[in-house]
Formats: sequence, C-alpha cells, structure tokens
Amino acid sequence: MPAGVTRSDTEVLLKGVSDTERLASQISDAARVGDLLCLSGDLGAGKTTFARAFIWARGQRAGVEVGEVPSPTFTLAQVYELPDASIWHFDLFRLESAEETMELGIWDALQDGICLVEWPDRLPQIEIAARLDLSFEFGDLQDERRVRMAWGEDWQERRVGLEYS
Repeated sequence: MPAGVTRSDTEVLLKGVSDTERLASQISDAARVGDLLCLSGDLGAGKTTFARAFIWARGQRAGVEVGEVPSPTFTLAQVYELPDASIWHFDLFRLESAEETMELGIWDALQDGICLVEWPDRLPQIEIAARLDLSFEFGDLQDERRVRMAWGEDWQERRVGLEYS
C-alpha cells in the first residue's frame, strides 16, 4: 500500500435485499467525485443489486429519474449523467487482463465521476485514498449477505454517520 493510504475494515450482515439497498443508499449519499467503489464476490452475491440501488438513490436525491439500471456485463460500462456527478458502472467479468481495463477509461471517469467496478480483481493494482472495497459473500440464510468493507483514507470521516460503518 502506498504511503499515505490507510484502510480500515468493517464487516456487516445484510438480512435481505432491503438491507443491501439501504447500505447502497447511505454510501451513495456519502460518495464524492473521484471515489472508486470496488464490488467483489461470487455471481449472485449482490454486487449488481448494490450498484443499482446506489445509482437509483443518487438519482433520486438529485431529482433525476434514472430508470432501468442494466448490468453492464456485455457493454462493460454504463454511465449515468447526474447533476452533481457522473456515475460510471463497470463490469470487468469478461476481461482477461488488467491491461484491457485501461481502454475502458476508468481513470478518466474518476476525474469527474464516481466509479462502481464489479470484478475489480481485473484492475491493475491501485490503491487510492478514495477507494472503498465491498466484498459480498453469501450468508447462512438464502437472502443474507456478509459484506466486508475496506475503507480508504478519504472515507474515514464520511463513514462515521453510516448505519453500517
């Protein structure tokens, strides 16, 4: 980890989709331009559910009807232009190397937007203070999910007011 980048972890148990949506809404409220949210976990673990709820909540607060939020599995990226920030939703599942991600413009998108990246293990190794890693795992019950969050330095103060911090 580069000098000046500190991280701390939190683990929470989400008891259903509504908990996932509430977490996503809270984090979307705290998110800023330049934030990189890395969403990892098995297929069906909740990454896209989180991303949809994040985008819908951010749009609702901005007074914008976002509409459908499809998974970008085949398009690789979807962008949502909102008044306060562009939201970029990337799905790197089909990529085979870190070099391929450079062509998607993720680093450019961080200049004036917020990036949600599913399958971040395909990204080149990068640690930035505005990074938040969310790792989704299946819980013991059907709708439960365990989420481990690794908060970058820029998130330390913002996470204080979150219910799931």
